[in-house]
Amino acid sequence: MTKLSVNINKIATLRNSRGGNNPDLVKVALDCERFGSEGITVHPRPDERHIRYQDVFDLKATIATEFNIEGNCREQKFVDLVLANKPAQVTLVPDAEGQITSNHGWDTIKHKDYLQEMVSVFKSAGIRVSIFVDPVVEMVEAAAESGTDRIELYTEAYAHNYYDNREKAILPYIAAAHKANEIGLGINAGHDLDLHNLKYFAESIPGLLEVSIGHALISDALYLGLENTIQLYLKQLTH
Repeated sequence: MTKLSVNINKIATLRNSRGGNNPDLVKVALDCERFGSEGITVHPRPDERHIRYQDVFDLKATIATEFNIEGNCREQKFVDLVLANKPAQVTLVPDAEGQITSNHGWDTIKHKDYLQEMVSVFKSAGIRVSIFVDPVVEMVEAAAESGTDRIELYTEAYAHNYYDNREKAILPYIAAAHKANEIGLGINAGHDLDLHNLKYFAESIPGLLEVSIGHALISDALYLGLENTIQLYLKQLTH
């Protein structure tokens, strides 16, 4: 079954809006694990507007499931943070400074040499590496040349077009997944996946290992409760 990693950035945003430690980010992460989440994802940014760098140390010392740290490896602070904590996985995302949310994958052809260098840095520290990519076969092929263990398919386009024509929307992702399977890359996915579009995506993508979901899941939890919401997301991944 595809693993669910809960992205807790939005919990940190809520906490930071009032200062103090309410909600308690570490407690929420532990509760997510207790409710069935198989991983915890964070995406710290340089301005620490949600996840603070200290949060990463606190989470690493506490959680028991897979820890996934996402971010832009062009920021040396991020690289240092990851190497200091040695999570199960680092996901390399080409965010610009001040970007509200991730909105594109790496051009793995143009940046192949750079990605090879960074993948080597993290893998030498015993950290599994995933590269954030658009669902383009050529980008998947070039990602493999970097030495990465996995790719994370950027699913915003799928989610955006799901209601218009889900069969058409999923096609690039199926092609990318087949290529990844063919060349030995693990497959993760994330961005705008929710209770409406997740099941079809998970059923359609061969070899999907993990999804990381934050915004939609936390939003649903406001109405449905965190435990119930995590169980509902896990149900979508069972097929």
